[in-house]
Amino acid sequence: MTSARTTLVIGATGTTGSRTAARLSAAGRRVRAAGRRATPVPGADAVRFDWYDPATHGDALDGADRVYLVPPIGDPEPASVMLPFLRQARSAGVRRAILLSSSAIPAGGPAVGEVHRALPGLFDEWAVLRPSWFMQNFTGAHTHADGIREHGVIRTATGKGRVGFVDADDIAAVAVHALTDEQAPDTDLILTGPEALSHDDVAAIVTEVTGRPVAHHHLAYDDMRDRLAAVIPPEFATMLADMDRAIAEGDEDRTTDTVRRVTGRPPNGFRAVAERELTARATREGIQ
Repeated sequence: MTSARTTLVIGATGTTGSRTAARLSAAGRRVRAAGRRATPVPGADAVRFDWYDPATHGDALDGADRVYLVPPIGDPEPASVMLPFLRQARSAGVRRAILLSSSAIPAGGPAVGEVHRALPGLFDEWAVLRPSWFMQNFTGAHTHADGIREHGVIRTATGKGRVGFVDADDIAAVAVHALTDEQAPDTDLILTGPEALSHDDVAAIVTEVTGRPVAHHHLAYDDMRDRLAAVIPPEFATMLADMDRAIAEGDEDRTTDTVRRVTGRPPNGFRAVAERELTARATREGIQ
């Protein structure tokens, strides 16, 4: 058996998982980086993990006493695979579980909301991170980022609604505190950036940072849902379109002090993240 006090990071090659694993490793923590391909992660032990393959779960949990949980992507009912795993994790000795959810999904809500509701009953130490929409949606591997790079367009049904977009680096910083602080949060934490922006604002900032024109195309709800349903399951497409409509109605027009309160520093703003990541990407690709 491996030694205790190992943190299992599920989704360790993803947007928040990779950053969380890197921060834990840099702090000298023992990390097991779990993903479907057991991709090596600097400073961590890689292990294959598939939510839909229970045969991979035991090795991932061996010796772990805490876990960072990234739900399976695109599954409208993740509880069906996550809850059996979490019961196994508790039996295997995991005592602290930190779940990545969304600011748009409360406890008992759709998708991962059911897992959120169950978490306090399964673990004595826990937290649910509920970040707003990621700033990296416009700079990394996401439909919005692809649209910006390929066509200079962001397409949403959010209208003029504003969002407190949050930097994935800030999410990871909070995740590390939630995983390693002596006292677990034992609550849900809504994470945002320092200001709420519309997608029109985002397009304008990306235009200024890159020098390439980017426009926000306003879609009707039905058009957005149908575009999404062409590439992802209809139930998930409807849920995402519903989230756009909620933004248009003002549900995400907020900021919180959670990042500052947990980490001791202010959250990063979108312009700074765009300058950091889009400039770096352009340099790598020989655009500048």
